[in-house]
Amino acid sequence: MSDFAELSIDGRIATPSDSDWDEVRLGWNLAIDQRPEAVALVANAEDIAKTVAFAASHDLRVAGQGTGHGSTGLPPLDETILIKTAAMRGVEIDPDAQTARVEAGVLSLELGEAGQPNGLCGMPGSSPDVGIVGYTLGGGLSWLARKHGFACNRVTAIEVVTAAGEQRTVNADDGADLFWALRGGGGGYAIVTALHIALLPIAEAYAGALLFPAAVGADAVRTYRDWAAEAPDEVTSVVRFLTPPPIPDVPEPLRGTPLLTITGACIGTQEEGEVAFAPLRQIGETLMDTFGWMPTVGLSRIHMDPENPVPGVGEGGLVKELTDEAIDAFVGVAGPDSGTPLLLSELRMLGGALGRPAENAGALSHIDADYAIYSVGMAMTPEMGDAARAHLKKIGETMKPWSSEGSYFNFTEAPCDVDAILPPSVCDRLREVKRAWDPEGRVVANHAVASAATRS
Repeated sequence: MSDFAELSIDGRIATPSDSDWDEVRLGWNLAIDQRPEAVALVANAEDIAKTVAFAASHDLRVAGQGTGHGSTGLPPLDETILIKTAAMRGVEIDPDAQTARVEAGVLSLELGEAGQPNGLCGMPGSSPDVGIVGYTLGGGLSWLARKHGFACNRVTAIEVVTAAGEQRTVNADDGADLFWALRGGGGGYAIVTALHIALLPIAEAYAGALLFPAAVGADAVRTYRDWAAEAPDEVTSVVRFLTPPPIPDVPEPLRGTPLLTITGACIGTQEEGEVAFAPLRQIGETLMDTFGWMPTVGLSRIHMDPENPVPGVGEGGLVKELTDEAIDAFVGVAGPDSGTPLLLSELRMLGGALGRPAENAGALSHIDADYAIYSVGMAMTPEMGDAARAHLKKIGETMKPWSSEGSYFNFTEAPCDVDAILPPSVCDRLREVKRAWDPEGRVVANHAVASAATRS
């Protein structure tokens, strides 16, 4: 083991000899057993640069981690220093330029709270405590996405520490190839210390959730599909089968109750939002209807994702076209009569700006599919985890006839190379970037670029 006493940072270096080691090495997903050589609890970019330089001089690898939401796709972390950036929570808003500088540990909700007083917002997704950096490097699928595209393509500059330990800022004019790769190609090319983001002048939106009994079934999904096909780009939404767990965060009448939920948001006026979502109320009597006019800071909570670390097993993919047969198959494997052990299975509306090549885009320009599919199960015990993994595999096999090539980075949780996610031409270019910026394979991340580096 390396002598980490040589590494002096403003934060802290934790090793297996520390009494809190088992706590320090955890990610957000408690089902993942992260066992790095050491954990660098960094305070600033200088700490990261020192840590990377130390790793290079001791033939170690480094992996950056803000929250650990995406840790399921990481390779084993032996001979690796895990760089945790959770203490780097600085957010700087420039209201005149409508931009933000966001440090590597900032959460989605925190950016929303910082921008709201000036009527500005980023690209909030479905979780308030996902890290902005990890979410954005994997693409960033927001409630504003069908109008404004992927979050990664609203990044204007990225502050990094390179595999050589150099601090620098890359953008479209300086380090353009690395700037391109980090926008939707994952984080395996450098350690990101801050993002510069173009914000949106959107202070409020019409958004919320409709909760129906799951028995509304395939007919409800077909009604949703037909409605979604006519929805304007200002509308982004998700339909899912969900069985809330019996925990205090869930209202007692809903605990353990199979549901079909539709969550969504509409950019525009309150009246436009009410008109847009009104047809969905014809599905039947709701158990709960939370739709209303709200500040955009609240968008990250409308999906009701858990806000505390939990053990979970999930997987996603792409659905090219949601035909009647695809709906029947989805309901059969995920609906109320499927016997699913999973917490939820969802279909997330794509199209609009998400389906059109973005101007000056990064590695993720667009997705040629109508829906992203994602399912997740709780893994409170090994048996629950095994059951969830088996059913995730069943869902993948069942939906394969309607699946699109590739996947969406942030919904791909099983270990795999980027080649399984992004188009071949994109992966070829990502390999060139990896060879240029990290020829020894020093930086590791979830979903590596296959055969890109010389390090064994």
